[in-house]
Amino acid sequence: MKPILTLATCHTPEGVLLALIKHDRDYFLMLGGGQLMSTEACSSEQTMAELACANMPAKPRVLIGGFGFGFTLKRVLELSPANAEVEVAELLPEILAWNREFMHEVNGHLMDDPRVAVKLRDVFDLMDGNEANRYHAILLDVDNSPDPLVQKGNARLYARPGLARIRESLHPGGRVVFWSANRDEAFAKSLRQTFSKVECISAKSYPKAKRFTHTLFVADRD
Repeated sequence: MKPILTLATCHTPEGVLLALIKHDRDYFLMLGGGQLMSTEACSSEQTMAELACANMPAKPRVLIGGFGFGFTLKRVLELSPANAEVEVAELLPEILAWNREFMHEVNGHLMDDPRVAVKLRDVFDLMDGNEANRYHAILLDVDNSPDPLVQKGNARLYARPGLARIRESLHPGGRVVFWSANRDEAFAKSLRQTFSKVECISAKSYPKAKRFTHTLFVADRD
């Protein structure tokens, strides 16, 4: 049996233990003892990027909330032209450091792509609603779901004032995609009260998975 290796640990701002684990060829991010993400289950992140990048203009400006293991960024870059601008907001410096040190060959090297600007900031603060700073696509994979939240501070992203702020941070015709581990009808209703078109799309964790276990909330600005 292959050993389970703990490569690095830290505590979140709320004091919860975060650990990077390696088993065989796969990496796992554990939060408080529970699995937050892994390199073996990244299909829904890739689907998220494909939905977000559909119908983008010739020179797109994209914002990704949460670096994670970089699979969303990887797919966005694969679908984006050479002149694209892609901002990635990550709250925890350890996530970026671990991707560079332990997982560089997975997706850590993508931070050096000339199209990418990585910012150690809360993604909410980057979405200021200023017309000059608008995005064509916003991808938000910052928590497990609208309810319950892993980090309480993320609640403002899912509340009505936060949704209005996200809408104003999009160009007309722009799109936001929320990743969620759960289907949440109350959140879908809030989205429909803010955006012109909303879809709740089921997504798989693995390409060959029999069940659709995650939900992608897709909302378009008119």
